[in-house]
Amino acid sequence: MKQQVLVFYTKLLGRIRQPLLPHINVYRPVQKLVRLCGEVLANPTENEEIQFLCIVCAKLKQDPYLVNFFLENKSKSHSFQNNFHGAPGSSQQEILNNDTGQPIPPGSEGEPSRNSEPCNGPESSCDLKPSMLSEDSANHLHQDYNLVNSLLNLTKSPDGRIAVKACEGLMLLVSLPEPAAAKCLTQNTCLCKLLTDRLTALYQALPQSIDPLDIETVEKINWGLDSYSVKEDASAFPGKRALISFLSWFDYCDQLIKEAHRMAATAMAIYVRERFLVEVMETQLMQTSEIGILTATALLHRIVRQVTSDALLEQIVYFLLGEQREPETLPDIHRVPLRHRLIEHCNHISDEISIMTLRLFEHLLQKPNEHVLYNLVLRNLEERNYTEYKPPCQEDRDIVENGQIPGAIDLEEDPLFTDMSPENTLSKEWLSASPPITPEHHKIDGKTEVHKIVNSFLCLVPDEAKSSYQVEGTGYDTYLRDAHRQFREYCAICLRWDWPGTVKAIEKCNLEAPFFEGHFLKVLFDRMGRILDQPYDVNLQVTSVLSKLSLFPHPHTHEYLLDPYVNLAPGCRSLFSVIVRVVGDLMVRIQRIPEFIPKLLLVRKRLLGIEPDGPVVDHMTLLEGVIVLEEFCKELAAIAFVKYHSSSTP
Repeated sequence: MKQQVLVFYTKLLGRIRQPLLPHINVYRPVQKLVRLCGEVLANPTENEEIQFLCIVCAKLKQDPYLVNFFLENKSKSHSFQNNFHGAPGSSQQEILNNDTGQPIPPGSEGEPSRNSEPCNGPESSCDLKPSMLSEDSANHLHQDYNLVNSLLNLTKSPDGRIAVKACEGLMLLVSLPEPAAAKCLTQNTCLCKLLTDRLTALYQALPQSIDPLDIETVEKINWGLDSYSVKEDASAFPGKRALISFLSWFDYCDQLIKEAHRMAATAMAIYVRERFLVEVMETQLMQTSEIGILTATALLHRIVRQVTSDALLEQIVYFLLGEQREPETLPDIHRVPLRHRLIEHCNHISDEISIMTLRLFEHLLQKPNEHVLYNLVLRNLEERNYTEYKPPCQEDRDIVENGQIPGAIDLEEDPLFTDMSPENTLSKEWLSASPPITPEHHKIDGKTEVHKIVNSFLCLVPDEAKSSYQVEGTGYDTYLRDAHRQFREYCAICLRWDWPGTVKAIEKCNLEAPFFEGHFLKVLFDRMGRILDQPYDVNLQVTSVLSKLSLFPHPHTHEYLLDPYVNLAPGCRSLFSVIVRVVGDLMVRIQRIPEFIPKLLLVRKRLLGIEPDGPVVDHMTLLEGVIVLEEFCKELAAIAFVKYHSSSTP
């Protein structure tokens, strides 16, 4: 009989065009049926139950205000656990006699709270249009959201199709724009707990032996579509089934939070952070086992890549970096233990851990969350105390009037750039190959002439250490195209962050405060300083993160990372000054390597796949480091050019 009643109501609500749910003689039996759904798992009527619940959810999606009829008022003295069985001391007959299955408060017909005038008796067929409970009444009433409770029960069904349908129903309910429903959803149901408990169980079910490379390369997972057969999978690996289940459920949590009402989304995201990220993942990330660290970091990297909801992303960022926004000091870098540990992992003795952690930060920087860059870099550059202020004298003013820049170094007189030749300088074709107009950015006042900046980077590596000009297809064009595309993407991300168009006026800066570049840049600069002694893959990842930082359209990051002529304060270093030191070391070491250029050219061709692998070349690490250094300087030159062109277009 239950099956027939469910089928009848499903068809009736699905096909009738008149608004039936607001009628008291309709919504009360519907409430009662809702409570009967999901009571027993693997019930023969499960299919009819989920069809009925989904049609009710669809009706609520069409008319969201109707959800208030399903927020059933109940005295706070009755526990939430009894919402299916009535109050203690009530007979089963009393509950059955009450259409809603709830104890009737004095002076109430058990109807939903509303501000409209009551109808003339229980048989009235007038439409009720409830509004959310007032704060006073909410203090005395506990609301049950039995529609959510029934769907939550059905998400545990052994039948995968039923569970997916129940998840879809929850997705509809969390997106309803009614604040009362959103509040009830997170405070009076087990939704948050179910999400995180299952996430935790699936995470802990992952085998410890799972290969981090497999975590990185497994195909994109969408929730509800994780049907997987080992026999049909040519690329199966141990633990793939468990990994797909975990990533699929994480994707569901992410999409649920993305679709949810803002109030519910924030509450669910905070719950995931506190009960899953902090209680489960942090322990794994803070362990000392190298294999454990690598696997945990790979899973975290995968989560960061996959997350799309703003609320969940924000909580992940706060979990990883903390919420601090004041400038860092060296003694203070341990303040957020996980942040400190992850940044230290970028400089780990294990190259695999370093590369994986650098990839994590690289993807984190590409996420649409302003706090990432501010916490890692910007908060330490706000006062521009990396610069030394020298008030311009009359002689400087005369130089400016003649079209030169005060304090700028003439490259022809600089010993680092005495090797400048027509091949090293920017060709007219390269300078004219300007990309299309990008989103408008204000021109930074007093910006050093772009050709001098570009040449500064291009000429950093001297001729005797260059090899790209001898190999076809390794010019600047690719870097220009890539820099322009990436810069447009970063501009689109940063558009809503209301960044200034110009650097903070030097007179308003606190230049007396000691400068610390921050833990993150300190580790990156230290790594960059060892580029000639590090493995090729590590160097590629370090330079990739630094180029991503250089692309951000903030005037302070631009000045600090891309302006070779910035007047650095004593004891301060910039990206350019770090590279200058590396080049100085390189020029000394080159003298000790016989046939340096032929070996360098051979290594470059092998890296490009032009030459087959052969006998090991002496000083391979150094030679690969020189090639990465040359390419990185070209990339920085292209970024500087693209950013200047963008800021100077009207």
